[in-house]
Amino acid sequence: MSGSSENETREFLLREVLMHRSGTLSEVTERRLAEIRRDKPSQPVIYVSSGSAAIIAGSVRSAGAFRQYLEETGTGGTVIMTGCHGPAAFEPMVCIHLPGKNRLIFRNITEEKVEPLLNGVFHNDMPEEDLVAQSGSTGFEAWQDIPFIDELPFYKLQKRVVLKNCGCYDPENIEEFIARGGYRSFLKTIRSYTPAEVCDIVERSGLRGRSGGGFITGLKWKYALNSPADNRYLICNAKESDPGSYADRSVLEGDPHRLVEGICIASYAIGASLATVYFKADSPYPLSRLRKAIEAARGYGIIGYNILGSGYNLDIVIREEAGAFVCGEETALIGSLEGKRGMPELKPPYPTSSGLFGKPTVINNVETLMNVPLIMAHGPEWFRGLGTAESKGTKLFSLAGRGRYTGLIEVEMGTTFRTIVEGIADGIREGREFKALQIGGPSGTFITAEMLDLPVDYETLRENGIAMGSGGLIVLDETTCLVDFVRYYMEFIHKESCGKCIPCREGTGRMLGILENIIRKPHSEDSNATLERFKGVMQLETIAAVMKDTSLCGLGQTAPNPFISALGNFREEFEEHIFDRRCRANVCRGLRTFSIDVDKCTGCTVCAARCPVNAIYGTRLQPFFIVEDKCIGCGICYDVCKFSAVTVK
Repeated sequence: MSGSSENETREFLLREVLMHRSGTLSEVTERRLAEIRRDKPSQPVIYVSSGSAAIIAGSVRSAGAFRQYLEETGTGGTVIMTGCHGPAAFEPMVCIHLPGKNRLIFRNITEEKVEPLLNGVFHNDMPEEDLVAQSGSTGFEAWQDIPFIDELPFYKLQKRVVLKNCGCYDPENIEEFIARGGYRSFLKTIRSYTPAEVCDIVERSGLRGRSGGGFITGLKWKYALNSPADNRYLICNAKESDPGSYADRSVLEGDPHRLVEGICIASYAIGASLATVYFKADSPYPLSRLRKAIEAARGYGIIGYNILGSGYNLDIVIREEAGAFVCGEETALIGSLEGKRGMPELKPPYPTSSGLFGKPTVINNVETLMNVPLIMAHGPEWFRGLGTAESKGTKLFSLAGRGRYTGLIEVEMGTTFRTIVEGIADGIREGREFKALQIGGPSGTFITAEMLDLPVDYETLRENGIAMGSGGLIVLDETTCLVDFVRYYMEFIHKESCGKCIPCREGTGRMLGILENIIRKPHSEDSNATLERFKGVMQLETIAAVMKDTSLCGLGQTAPNPFISALGNFREEFEEHIFDRRCRANVCRGLRTFSIDVDKCTGCTVCAARCPVNAIYGTRLQPFFIVEDKCIGCGICYDVCKFSAVTVK
């Protein structure tokens, strides 16, 4: 688009859309907005996913190949980079929209697949192995014998509200976002409502913080608004630190302007003139898109001084921080922003009365703020129509693990875990058996097969001792060792502990040491070793209780949750590790026993040469053997043997 065209589009959007006071737009304006959205293209439009997973899978190279094909063949058309569609295993995902036809959606379109794909699409000869589905609406011709995307279980069983725009438009194009209704909720808010009225609307909607606590968002805003002060602050916590959690990153890559609009509305509601986005410094793609979104909004006068003549002033800044895991706790996050070491503080006072630099401060996460523009656009009753009696709206989950399909999903509150595992994830890959569903990250718990019919809502989960957390969901099968899984999380928590309070600092270290002793085979096994391991598990239960009762912040209080949950539901696995010195999943290397099949061993000496503790002996071209007392169970011999002579029990 030329500079003059960009200016003309900007002036049109400002004059006819953003500054338009009426609730309805003219037919001429609507037609122009449809053109900006590319609703009815006259040339092919190719949408290429460019979220982090897609970029790693090669989507940038694929996009280049699409542009080269269109140029060399003289076909004409446009290539648009979008956000993530959801299913990570399908990346790079590509949508092709031909004039007058429904969109076609393809998966795993790497650079070398581009030319045969377009040749097939343009000549109605689809590569079926890469074809996912079609999508469209009234006025477009449907493709024959191709399923619609909302018929696929992965999408059919979701309720995509926050994710509606992700994968559908160019997230770096503010014009297209505005054409899709963007920023109108914010401008309507500052023109039609007082801050107190906005807080009331959000409170009546039933929106709760999309983090572990699930506190009522509108009520939190009211506390800050009603706290006497000459200034207030809004902080958006975009620092996603849970292992396996990627929801915030994905929505920022796919729809950053929605977050900017949510920040604007929330800031107005609490009377803040400065909003800060607290960001993890090692996330370049979502950070880049958020920066561009903020600058584009500033260029349109949507943020800045006297926003579009409303009299309201607001600036949004981004703070890149290393930010330890503990900075997910509000007071630790505030300390980090103030230039201090991120460490929790005693409460009260709460941040809503005394937060950043001693001023009333509201901290909301990304998902919470993404819901706000939708509530202001459709009304609190619309939002209350989603979910359960007490838990309204939808919830994002980072679905990972051993399910057949994984990726970012959005489900209505009240959806059962069985629907997620057996429906959206389509069961367990490779025909294996379901073992458990881990929810809530390092502070989370395990959901067993008997608990899969529990609905996803705050009240039900709390009654069953389950924390929703940041929305991480990991599907586990029989190849997962729960003891090792818990040990990994405890190691993570121990490293991330700020060390301020003794229960967390010492407790996590002690729990980690006991768990490592359980999965490790000592060089010599005396008669007291089993008793010590058993006593260790008893100590774990005691330590866990002390940490939950006496730790300063939520990190220490919830750190024992994975162990408590695993021990309660899978106690037999701990007993096997302790007494039988056996890991049924064959994951714990320290408990594995390796041997060499003399009938298969060729005496090549590779295993002996690679053994780090010289536990393998033999004569060249003759069968070798492993000295069990020296073996540390590292498995290198198993990995390097080309003749499958090394066996493991």
